[in-house]
Amino acid sequence: MKIPAIFLLCLMPVCVLRAAEAPVYAAEVIASFEAPEARQGVAVDGEFAYVINNANIIKLAKADGQVVMGWRSGGDAITHLDSGMVLDGTLYAAHSNYPESPMVNSVEVRRAGNLNPVASVPIAASLGSLTWLDRHDGAWWAGFGNYDIIPEGQAGPYGGTDNTRVARLNDAFGIEQSWSLPRDLLPRMRPMSNSGGSWGDDGYLYLTGHDHPEIYVMVVPENGDELVWVATVTVTGFNGQGIAWDRSGPDRELWGIIRASSQVLRIRMPAIAR
Repeated sequence: MKIPAIFLLCLMPVCVLRAAEAPVYAAEVIASFEAPEARQGVAVDGEFAYVINNANIIKLAKADGQVVMGWRSGGDAITHLDSGMVLDGTLYAAHSNYPESPMVNSVEVRRAGNLNPVASVPIAASLGSLTWLDRHDGAWWAGFGNYDIIPEGQAGPYGGTDNTRVARLNDAFGIEQSWSLPRDLLPRMRPMSNSGGSWGDDGYLYLTGHDHPEIYVMVVPENGDELVWVATVTVTGFNGQGIAWDRSGPDRELWGIIRASSQVLRIRMPAIAR
């Protein structure tokens, strides 16, 4: 007897199936650290975690969560930092003027060692409010959030959640190509948007929203305008926001935050079946 594909999916380890959604896996939080600055996201390198708030960054030791140093904006036009990533000793942080209009975005570049500024690179063409940035397969990748919420003093939604985009950028942060989120995923994002994104070494793109304790596993299609949603990873207590894969070792570890309780999380991620 031929077994339907829907039942084969349910045989995968630590995986259950939700109707009309991608298969669901469970992740494990293996460490957490208190950090009042854990409001937007976190970046990581071999020894440190960089906890990102709107206008400040705190550098923590990954081993015990002790604060090493910090930086706070002093009237230098930094208003809404979001997710970040570390590459070759340099911290790259997504920055926008959210919730102001028109939307203005930049990549804020700092030395990871001392958090001193290196450059502020504007993104000329905007697809929304820049929420995350990562490097993968020889290119920059970014999320551009759009929201169903109506900011105070404005007449309409801040872009509309349906218009959220994930984009591939060149080395100068110019937009080369972009994709929409899967239509079935959009209800999980409303009324907010895609808050975090980070590429795994398995070739999947991992995305988060703003509220749900879930990480969404995506494939960028060879053809077509819409990302493909292949799995969901649940994390107890998590509520989205900025994430970052730890690429310093062989383990499948991803870092995130719990905004509601101001905590930084070290998460052991499951392997996603192909």
